[in-house]
Amino acid sequence: MESMVQQTALIFGVVAASLLGPAVAIAALVLRRRRARARRRSPLTGEMLRPPGHTLRGQLDDATIDLQWDVFQLVAIPLLTMAFVLGHGHLRGDLGMVTHLAPLVAVGVLAFVGFMLRKLWKAAERMDCLRAGLDAELAAGQELDQLMRQGAIVFHDFPANDFNIDHVVVSGEGVFAIETKGFTKPNGGRGKADATVEFDGSILRFPGWATKAPLEQAERQAKWLTKSLSAAVGAPIRALPVLALPGWYVKRTGRGDVRVLNGKELAGLLKARGAQSLSPQDVQRVAHQLEQRCRTVAPMLSEKMRAA
Repeated sequence: MESMVQQTALIFGVVAASLLGPAVAIAALVLRRRRARARRRSPLTGEMLRPPGHTLRGQLDDATIDLQWDVFQLVAIPLLTMAFVLGHGHLRGDLGMVTHLAPLVAVGVLAFVGFMLRKLWKAAERMDCLRAGLDAELAAGQELDQLMRQGAIVFHDFPANDFNIDHVVVSGEGVFAIETKGFTKPNGGRGKADATVEFDGSILRFPGWATKAPLEQAERQAKWLTKSLSAAVGAPIRALPVLALPGWYVKRTGRGDVRVLNGKELAGLLKARGAQSLSPQDVQRVAHQLEQRCRTVAPMLSEKMRAA
């Protein structure tokens, strides 16, 4: 009996040792955060404007944490299951039971591993989409920031009711609500043809597929911004819907309500037709309303301390 207890303790000891490193690392990080919160504080007291891709960056961080947790489960749960079955069999002194349970346990473990691998595959695909979207928003944001040299005021990741507008530009030439999409390109070996999207005024035709959903989204967001700003300012303010597709060549065969531009074409955004000109006073009033909603980002050190 004593030897069986020793063998069981050995099995659980091996499993515990394999999980000890991650547990100690997590505990050390938590302790470090608590000590930092007690001894240090950020020198910045005000909240900052939202940067390009702020929402996507948060989603990508959350997805990364979920992925790490799933990987931990994939490693830990089969080990713990094996340790439990072997330990239970040794304590009962019935190794035959372990032999009989082994096929059932193996099937269960394999099913769990298959489920987790499928989950990890989907999580990796989602993270790829998030990264592509974040890259596109950063690229569009860099191009739009250059418009400040022309007197424009640029806001990124504008938070609305239950969605966000990727970029909002305000200038004497008008208000522009810009939706950015980071669609990846096929590797078909056709050069420019694989990087060209055709816009006929109502639908986007990419190589091998077509959609009008981004156009509808950009138009909905511009209508919401128009209504919101008009109510806040007390005067009619019309936001022009724009869809940005960084990295794509845009072939236009028609005109629609939404302006479709690639990344480089955003440099000429202020010359887009159909925008409503604003007086300097209206520009300042609109910019003030936008800033109130965009200045929501706490200093990073403060965010980490609050999360601790």
